Amino acid sequence: MTTTTPRQAVEALQANPSLPEGDDERFTGYGVMGMPFASGHYLALRDMVASSVGPAYRAIWFRDPGGRWTIHTTGPTELTCPRYFGSVATGTRVPGIDVSWSDDHTLEVTLGDDLTWRIELGATPATRMMTGMGGVLPEAGWNSNAVLGAMGPMARTMLHTGRIRLRGATPNGPHFKAAPLKIWRVVDSAATYRGEDLGAPASLDEQTRLGDFWLPQRGVFFVGRARFTPPIEQIDSGASAAGARMGQ
Repeated sequence: MTTTTPRQAVEALQANPSLPEGDDERFTGYGVMGMPFASGHYLALRDMVASSVGPAYRAIWFRDPGGRWTIHTTGPTELTCPRYFGSVATGTRVPGIDVSWSDDHTLEVTLGDDLTWRIELGATPATRMMTGMGGVLPEAGWNSNAVLGAMGPMARTMLHTGRIRLRGATPNGPHFKAAPLKIWRVVDSAATYRGEDLGAPASLDEQTRLGDFWLPQRGVFFVGRARFTPPIEQIDSGASAAGARMGQ
């Protein structure tokens, strides 16, 4: 069980933005896994403080009630979230996304004049238990398809989020492995996007997903890591280059 607050966990991560070992594409960060609203809109936040493929960046994922996704990112789209999800979401680069904490459990997110988003976090027995499990699971476990395959249904049952998968294929092709090391519940949230109040937090009529990545039906805040296999074109070009070198 942990008594660390969300703000303390984020500040510790920012003070030591390290990546796990590996030759895949790796990210370390925090954010809101997903947050549905009664209006049918959906928001998610990613603040990746370290990346093996480019600079640190922030991203806001936005879905309108018609199911159209836009990913606003502070980094190049080819090196951030649209790298894996851009085939089903419009990627757009923005000058900045601001995140500030008003207390240890409340953060405010703004995207220029487009978005204001308040997020209040809290711990529950289920989030404490899953955070405790995340703290003792070795890196080999977070890399294991079998372990991650079992943890998804466990998280769904404990957190009442709808379907959750911690491994699978992204819409662009690369496979992901997600390691939420610490989690908290979003206990309240309010947002305005381009002048429209998104309403109260509420599950969508039908759970949404991007490839094998299912977005939760209740708000979940995480601190953790993610791994992706390189895009297939990179694998092909790397194999071609290796073949050319061998032929020289």
